[in-house]
Amino acid sequence: MFKKPLGNLKTSAPLRNSDRRKLKQRIIQAFSLDPDVGEELVPDGLMSVKFKTYSDDPGVVYLGPGGDPLWFTLGIGSDDMIPTVYTLWKKPDLLPFLSTPSAVIPVLVGGSDLMIPGVVQYPPSLQAGQLVSITEHIHHSTRIGPPLAVGHIAVDSGVLSDAGAKGKAVFVLHAWNDHLFDMGHKENPPDPWEMSHTATKDQQVIQDEDIIENDASKEPLVDTLSSRLEETQLDDPAPKIELTKEGALNYIDRVFDPSPLADVSNILHDALLQAIKTTLFSSQTSALPMSASTFYSTYILPSRPAQSPSQPPASAPIDIKHSSHKSLAYFLKSAEKQGLLKLKEIKSELMVFSVATSHADVVAHRPYLSLKDVALRNEKRGQREEEERTRVKELEVTELWKPHLQSLKFFAEAGFDTSARYTYADIKTVLDRYVTDRQLVNAHDQSYINVGADELLRTTICQPGNSADMEFFKRDQLIERLSDKMQSWYKICAEGRDPVLKKGQIKPISVVVKVRQGRKATTLITGFEPFFLEAVTLAEELKTRCASSTSISPAPGKSSGMEVLVQGKQIKEVTEFLTSQGVPKRWMHTEGGGKK
Repeated sequence: MFKKPLGNLKTSAPLRNSDRRKLKQRIIQAFSLDPDVGEELVPDGLMSVKFKTYSDDPGVVYLGPGGDPLWFTLGIGSDDMIPTVYTLWKKPDLLPFLSTPSAVIPVLVGGSDLMIPGVVQYPPSLQAGQLVSITEHIHHSTRIGPPLAVGHIAVDSGVLSDAGAKGKAVFVLHAWNDHLFDMGHKENPPDPWEMSHTATKDQQVIQDEDIIENDASKEPLVDTLSSRLEETQLDDPAPKIELTKEGALNYIDRVFDPSPLADVSNILHDALLQAIKTTLFSSQTSALPMSASTFYSTYILPSRPAQSPSQPPASAPIDIKHSSHKSLAYFLKSAEKQGLLKLKEIKSELMVFSVATSHADVVAHRPYLSLKDVALRNEKRGQREEEERTRVKELEVTELWKPHLQSLKFFAEAGFDTSARYTYADIKTVLDRYVTDRQLVNAHDQSYINVGADELLRTTICQPGNSADMEFFKRDQLIERLSDKMQSWYKICAEGRDPVLKKGQIKPISVVVKVRQGRKATTLITGFEPFFLEAVTLAEELKTRCASSTSISPAPGKSSGMEVLVQGKQIKEVTEFLTSQGVPKRWMHTEGGGKK
């Protein structure tokens, strides 16, 4: 569901306390949780973000205070809350779990569903459509791997126990390392947890022979599919493979040779196929011919499979020296015999001249998550983090009003705090409550308020001697009138600075182009002091940015502010600089314009 980046991402919005409480209560009831656990899984500071999946399904994701996605919904008007793996790591037994071998995990991360033959453990009472988590099976242990995926089970538990059952077991919605997971801190999975942490009486362990039927004509398996996957030192080289019972033995014989050297050879062979299909399939074949060593380091090594989340590191490095080929030349000549590439020796140096992009093995190869993919993902992640660190956070400018003179009596008699400072939304709330309590809404048109019917309201907002002229006001007009009777304040918050709270009306920074002496133009900047900008710094920066001379002088009028003058029509450069300093665009007033 999230194997591709989310689309139409909206700006995150904080969840109101009332909405968070409703959400928490819904989750407590849906998952039968204690209130304390519900408080942990639905914490204060939740943010909601609307999105669309690559298949155009709408949804909402709820982010925790640290930015980790904790819950999400899918579908128009859906109220079904689905936990992410971040939430499941906090409470692993929140959902019934199915376990699967480690080699299947990259398949799920790549966007595939869990197939029935890949299920090792499951509760006996599951019903189709039920929400479940998927964990990594740890052979011969009471410990359970951390939840790594979540989805809806496709069949009842009874179907899973059928010896010949095929098809899908779980429709995976979200998995570790997918694009929804990448919205958070991208943590590594936690350590396995004891099965005793859950209701283990509901877990039915399927015997190993039910996963892989022993075949006397084959060499005895080291143990079972699960243990073989855990004991090998590589990920599944074909993450899209469907682990059917009929093909499982052939699959193991192909991938898991008892010799570690053969393991490395198989990995490098698959890496060559991966490189030809994904990297060299495009116009990059124009880079050929190239030396064998360059081809090996540029294409084959980066195409090795990435390791599964809980698999121990390989005992031997995955390189040509630890393969059965022993030398790069022998490995590439073996690939040439298979028809995968063409070689030529020039002046005692082996060169790769071409690759067979239409070879049957290349066409049949199913791409997996490679070391190159992981490196690119980490590089992009690092770039995003660097951009976040260097991005200047926009200043938060809030206009406030305090009861004053005529409005003092109104707030006092209406039962509101006369010493508080109110935002525009707060003033609207005060008036709405006052009007509703006194039934002042006009019966014929609810957009109007019967101001003349209330002495206190009329004398507060109307000019002395004109109170009879205005019997009705619209709500917006009423808010404007009341705010005019209050004392203006403002508050500015900047990252890394103490908030500034001052009396008076804040005005936008003025950036005005004036033409003097015929065609000579200058740009004047005033009113920048409240936004943590100093005249000297501003003049020096604009001098460099605009490649023009600048000067500083006191601004005209009673204001004690300064005025910065820049030669030329520099509105674009000035506004871009102000934006880089965190000044919101709505707090810039420009006149004139045009380029220098």
